[in-house]
Amino acid sequence: MTKMMQAAVVTAFGKPLDIQQVPIPTPGPGEILIKTEACGVCHTDLHAANGDWPVKPTPPFIPGHEGIGIVVALGAGVTIVKMGDRVGVPWLYSACGHCEHCLSAWETVCAEAEFGGYTKNGGFAEYIVANPNYVAHIPAGLSPQEAAPLICAGITTYKGLKETEARPGDWVAISGAGGLGHLAIQYAKAMGFKVCAVDIDEGKLAHATRLGADLVVNARDPGAIEAVRSGTGGGAHGVLITAPSIDAFQQGVAMTRKHGTCALVGLPKGEFPVPLFDVVANCVTIRGSFVGTRQDMAEALAFAADGKVRADIELQPLSAINDIFERLEHGKVAARVVIDFTGGAAKAQTSTTQAKQPQPA
Repeated sequence: MTKMMQAAVVTAFGKPLDIQQVPIPTPGPGEILIKTEACGVCHTDLHAANGDWPVKPTPPFIPGHEGIGIVVALGAGVTIVKMGDRVGVPWLYSACGHCEHCLSAWETVCAEAEFGGYTKNGGFAEYIVANPNYVAHIPAGLSPQEAAPLICAGITTYKGLKETEARPGDWVAISGAGGLGHLAIQYAKAMGFKVCAVDIDEGKLAHATRLGADLVVNARDPGAIEAVRSGTGGGAHGVLITAPSIDAFQQGVAMTRKHGTCALVGLPKGEFPVPLFDVVANCVTIRGSFVGTRQDMAEALAFAADGKVRADIELQPLSAINDIFERLEHGKVAARVVIDFTGGAAKAQTSTTQAKQPQPA
């Protein structure tokens, strides 16, 4: 008899995900099977489910690229992980390993790369098949729920900050202080940068201050660009755009100091015009940054294991995925939602409900 698992499946673009019972996959040669403990929810999952990007996944598929769990089965020939290891299945599911990009530690742009929850089924399911050569190894002391956002949002922001080439003591401006940005602020402080946080939400800016931001600016302020430029003494040495907003991209370039670098990690739909004269005359670099390598992953997780970075998480059950997507679509998620497969989300909801019940006198 075929063993089944619960999964949230994209059956058609733009439609609600379908919670289904599907067969538990069997790992083939060189693959592993992971029993999922937690999976973060990323804005990219929403883009995937809507088919927003030029290269689209093929329905039906299971989203989720922040899955953390325990290795419960090994395919033939697997030696790099062992039964019982806690690992994560990130966006970079696999790459060829032998092209010029892989050989120079840029496997994220490998032409043969596969992506978790996109070209390969992901973590919105009770079990995940993965390539053991590309899983994240979760340090002891990090719970699966804490680790889940770090294997996408964490590595993405950490790598993006590295790509600005800012040095300790330099100013970095982080545009978007939410799910990615609140992690970027913490990484930036741990890396020795002075931080300016930019957002349209005063609540997120207040949170940014609590996380250590040295300067906060509301992007809706007509003088926002000048506020960043004056507050940082001429513009930020590095600017990291995490917000999925064309306006944020345009602002970010203008907030960049002469000879500085603006790194783009947000992925809004469409294109944005670049002020060519300013970019050329001020020697500004505009650079895309796409997630990060396996070494970047190890470094990003090490910061968290040392207690220097911590994701703000909200636990939810898999059954809530469509509500989570609705909130993501309308900017109503303060930081990171994590789907909990261990029962913790249900317990948390029960505790909250009980606390709201009238108590006997």
